[in-house]
Amino acid sequence: MTRLSVEMLAADTVEPITSAGHAQLGIAVLAGIAVIVLLITKFKLHAFLSLTIGSLALGAFAGAPLDKTIVSFTTGLGTTVAGVGVLIALGAILGKMLADSGGADQIVDTILARASGRSMPWAMVLIASVIGLPLFFEVGVVLLIPVVLMVAKRGNYSLMRIGIPALAGLSVMHGLVPPHPGPLVAIDAVGANLGVTLALGVLIAIPTVIIAGPLFSKYAARWVDVPAPDRMIPQRASEDLEKRPGFGPTLATILLPVVLMLSKALVDIVIDDAENTVQRVFDVIGSPLIALLASVLVGIFTLLRPAGFGKERVSPLVEKSLAPIAGILLIVGAGGGFKQTLIDTGVGQMVLDISKDWSIPALLLAWLIAVAIRLATGSATVATVSAAGLVAPLAADMSTTHAALLVLAIGAGSLFFSHVNDAGFWLVKEYFGLDVGQTIKTWSVMETIISVVAGALVLLLSLII
Repeated sequence: MTRLSVEMLAADTVEPITSAGHAQLGIAVLAGIAVIVLLITKFKLHAFLSLTIGSLALGAFAGAPLDKTIVSFTTGLGTTVAGVGVLIALGAILGKMLADSGGADQIVDTILARASGRSMPWAMVLIASVIGLPLFFEVGVVLLIPVVLMVAKRGNYSLMRIGIPALAGLSVMHGLVPPHPGPLVAIDAVGANLGVTLALGVLIAIPTVIIAGPLFSKYAARWVDVPAPDRMIPQRASEDLEKRPGFGPTLATILLPVVLMLSKALVDIVIDDAENTVQRVFDVIGSPLIALLASVLVGIFTLLRPAGFGKERVSPLVEKSLAPIAGILLIVGAGGGFKQTLIDTGVGQMVLDISKDWSIPALLLAWLIAVAIRLATGSATVATVSAAGLVAPLAADMSTTHAALLVLAIGAGSLFFSHVNDAGFWLVKEYFGLDVGQTIKTWSVMETIISVVAGALVLLLSLII
């Protein structure tokens, strides 16, 4: 079902909201989110099931008929997966190719060979940012942890001085830069332009990652001075390979979809004529689907072939890359269903009305909502899709740039203060051999810095453009 048909469905099923309706809908939102939080945190239920049950609870508390709530949820799930599911799958394939071919290790080793001493934290943030473009956060952590631990061990560096920049690079890419699932879902929900969001996301990501990475790592290393744990140094992917792809072709493959999508955005700005042949060509090659598909196809020749992968190994690699993202796709889809339930019950219009009454800037409101859901659920993806559903109506009258900034405000808020209900918190704790207090002083504070700095930059840019 198209976005237009979804909006028509919402228009047919939602009654005009009264002041009493506002109160009931407000309670319904809080109750629905409370159900999701309780199921995830207390009962340890998977986020997909929690979002599904929470959507039904939202509809029930809002007084909507159950059959219409089910239609809203399944419609939202379907349109979300249709919009971003293939992109997430292509990103997973590219990430798997990068890891298994040794291309990621090639980039890491090449940059580290040119870095030493004071430049090492900057090298780590550069590596993580480049590697983090096509990889999911958890995959990037698993891929880079051996490098972080080995560099800290061999160079006698503080673990935090090396580790925090790497984590910052991965986290900023995950929250702010498409084609990661969170930004893609938010772009789809608010109808933002992907190329403009990508360009502004990179612009905001650079100063954010510098502050939260190399600069903050100086203080993190003083607060938590721990050695790299020997037991956590796993084998690197390329240690079993006789050869691996070159640095240049690998980097070009990673950056290809970014270049294509940014080129489309630039052509749209310069030409701005839907009938122009050049613009139509770039509309095709710069679409996320074609850009990522092109990168995957190119990667077969620039990553897999140089690493000695024959034709018979390509299909199994793709199959292995898709299995781990089943959970992510279901969470993202259920988040889209929750978003559509919010819209169809009139919650989006309620948020629109309240924001006018309170005179809260839309971007700040989006950031605050994402922060609240992130703190409650621990999931950046759940925070992003839920917040996007709540504030989507605010984008209706926004310019292209401000709609993109709305997406980035949501992404920034979704990273705020990771703590014990976040899987990433425990991943970092165990890999780095930290206790809970040390993880909060380093990882949690770093995430908060990313969220606040990126949020502030979004608000600043909104005053300029």
